[in-house]
Amino acid sequence: MQVTVERRRPTEVAADALIVNLFENEKPGEGLLGEVDRATGGVISRAVDLGEIKGKLHETALLIPSAGLAAPRLLVVGAGAEKDFSTDRARTVAGAAVRALRKRGVKRAALYLRGGLDAAAQAEAAAEGLVLATWEPGQYKTGKQKEEESQEVGEVSLVEPEASRAQAAEPAVQRGVVVSEAQNYARTLSNAPGNRLHPLDLANEARKLAELGLEVEVLERAQLEALGAGGILAVGGGSDHPPALALVRYRGAGEAPFLGLVGKGVTFDSGGISIKPAEHMEQMRMDMSGAAAVLGAMRAVGHLKPKTNVLGVIAAVENMPGGHSYRPGDVVTTLNGKTIEVLNTDAEGRIILADAVAYAQRQGAARLVDAATLTGAVVVALGHVATGVMGAPQDWVDRVMAAAKAVGERMWQLPLFDEYRDQIKSELADVSNSGGRPAGTITGALFIKEFVGEGVPWVHLDIAGTAWTEKESPYAAKGSTGVPLRTFVQLALEQG
Repeated sequence: MQVTVERRRPTEVAADALIVNLFENEKPGEGLLGEVDRATGGVISRAVDLGEIKGKLHETALLIPSAGLAAPRLLVVGAGAEKDFSTDRARTVAGAAVRALRKRGVKRAALYLRGGLDAAAQAEAAAEGLVLATWEPGQYKTGKQKEEESQEVGEVSLVEPEASRAQAAEPAVQRGVVVSEAQNYARTLSNAPGNRLHPLDLANEARKLAELGLEVEVLERAQLEALGAGGILAVGGGSDHPPALALVRYRGAGEAPFLGLVGKGVTFDSGGISIKPAEHMEQMRMDMSGAAAVLGAMRAVGHLKPKTNVLGVIAAVENMPGGHSYRPGDVVTTLNGKTIEVLNTDAEGRIILADAVAYAQRQGAARLVDAATLTGAVVVALGHVATGVMGAPQDWVDRVMAAAKAVGERMWQLPLFDEYRDQIKSELADVSNSGGRPAGTITGALFIKEFVGEGVPWVHLDIAGTAWTEKESPYAAKGSTGVPLRTFVQLALEQG
């Protein structure tokens, strides 16, 4: 989608549809919304009086004024209570508008989004919502079904009559488009079936980022063996498709330390020898959502060029049962020399992250954030609304959560009390890979912490409940969400 800023009055914009937002229980007044209403002979007021629209969040009404606008259609979108309007609401309202215009022959729309927010912040959020709303999960559909889903709005201009606000909005819109296009890219990767995206395919996506001037290094099986990356090799051993460890470096601050972004990239997770139940196993194609978010974030960083150094690391494997699979009871030696007693081969994500986190530090990452669809326990605790957050020290956790809040990605912190560490003690090795059912999200994070150096700021994001959604929302399709890509990019921009 092409998103631009247009300095005009809403009534003057030539487009297939003009979009305006309406707050709950509002009637058009003296502002520009009132100007639109008067120009159209009171069409918005009549729609409100007839109960066609009440301004409830994401509610829409498509009106066809007989005259008064340069655009033949007028879409009114509910924005909820005016006191609650925020950049996140600006994002979702814009997205709801685009999805309401799908399959209506609207190729170009104009959006006048009222709300009194900072011009740049509102424009960036709206641009993100517009682009995110265009993503659909049916990339493998053919024929008529594919043709129907391709009937999307291709261009939207954000209408801003004030010169100063229009000037502030332009670079913000460009930034919003870059980030949301990267998020859609991550969603497409995450949504890819296991037979279409193998570990080396995921690593090759990293190689493509060299086109943006990023440094890319991919370690395949022989190099992983020489490196001693026993965790990645063990988990990937049962598959015919070999594992890989990919690194993407962006240098925007000379020799400064790197912000390390680490992602779990299990392209399909059968559970291995500890095989999963058949029900919902198809969703395990998205067990590489953390890696997809890292790749998408590095793509955005390559375009935005912040004044910081960022290192993206993804561990790519397929976890399958087979004659060369690792087994419950095995002891695995990881890249940093620590040993792991394997109690459950379906607790594989933390094992590959052990090698990835250790290698990120070896490559100069001084601050770490990892993202993984790690535990079903986080879904029990937080449902599909919030990502589980754990880490240390607290000021780094606070910074990551503040970045998430700024970009509208919901997160909630869970504790890492020392008492939980007892659950992953092993009589046979340095640590076991399963702490049992109680506090499973916390013990999974504590396992990863074993491979973080003393004093290194680190945050673990368990995205098992937020990496995909099973229901379509007013502003987004069901499927992969791309979480926590926007948080990653915000951290990179803040560091610079």
